[in-house]
Amino acid sequence: MEIEVGGLRIAYERRGSGPPIVLLHGGLADHRDWEPQLEGLCDELTVVAWDAPGCGGSDDPPPAFRFPDYAEVLAGFIEELGLERPHVLGLSWGSTLALELYRRRPDVPRTLILAAAYAGWAGSLLPEVVERRVADTLAELETLPPQDYARTWIPTLFTERAPAGLVEHYLGVMAQFHPAGVRPMLHAMAEADLREVLPTIGVPTLLLYGELDVRSPIDVARQMQARIPGSTLVVLPKVGHMGNLETPEAFNAAVREFLARGG
Repeated sequence: MEIEVGGLRIAYERRGSGPPIVLLHGGLADHRDWEPQLEGLCDELTVVAWDAPGCGGSDDPPPAFRFPDYAEVLAGFIEELGLERPHVLGLSWGSTLALELYRRRPDVPRTLILAAAYAGWAGSLLPEVVERRVADTLAELETLPPQDYARTWIPTLFTERAPAGLVEHYLGVMAQFHPAGVRPMLHAMAEADLREVLPTIGVPTLLLYGELDVRSPIDVARQMQARIPGSTLVVLPKVGHMGNLETPEAFNAAVREFLARGG
C-alpha cells in the first residue's frame, strides 16, 4: 500500500483491526523490521508499519531532511490514514522519531513504546561515540558493496544466539537500503538531542531494551526511564538490539501487557 504525504510517496503495510498502533522501524531497514509484530499483534490491533522517507518503497527525501521533517511527514501519514490517537511504537532510529513526533504533536500518540531507544545519539551517547559512528558509517557506505555494508551492522544488532536464518534474512532486508536515504537518517540521528522532551511526556510510556544490546545499552535505558515520568522499563533477557526479531514472543507479550494495563 502507499499514499502521498507532503509530496512524498510513502509505502506501508496494514493488518488487523482494533485500536491503531503505528510501527516505526530502525535506520537501515523498512517495515520488514516488524514482520513478527505485524503478524503477532494484528488479532487485537490495527497494525500499521510505514517505510520512512528514503526506505523500502517510499520516496527519498531531500538531503537536508532531519527529524522535524520526518515527524511532519509522519503526522501527515497518520492523519491521512485516519488513525485517531494511535499507540506509537518506535525501534532505535524510530524511537527517536517517536519522541520528535511527541515534541511537535503531543496530541497524536495515545502511548509511546520505545524499543532500543535513544533521545537521539547526541542526547544519549558520548560525543566521541557519535563522531566515530558517523565517520565509520559514512566511510563504509562509500567504499563497501551493499551486502558487505549491511553485514557490518550485524554484530551490533544480534547476539550470537540469534538463529542464523533470521540473521541472513535480515541481512537481505538491510542490503536493499537507499544510499540517498541512509545519509539524512544518519545525520538526523547524530544531531538529535531530545533530552528536554523526556520530562514533558504525559502519555503512558514503555521502554523495551535487550539485556545484551551494545548499540543502545542498559545505561541508556536507565537514563531514559529516569527522565520520562511514570515510564515502565522492561529488559528482555539475553537478546540484543533487535529484540523484536530475536525474541518476538517476549517482545509482543510485553507490548500486549503494557496496553492491557491501560497503556
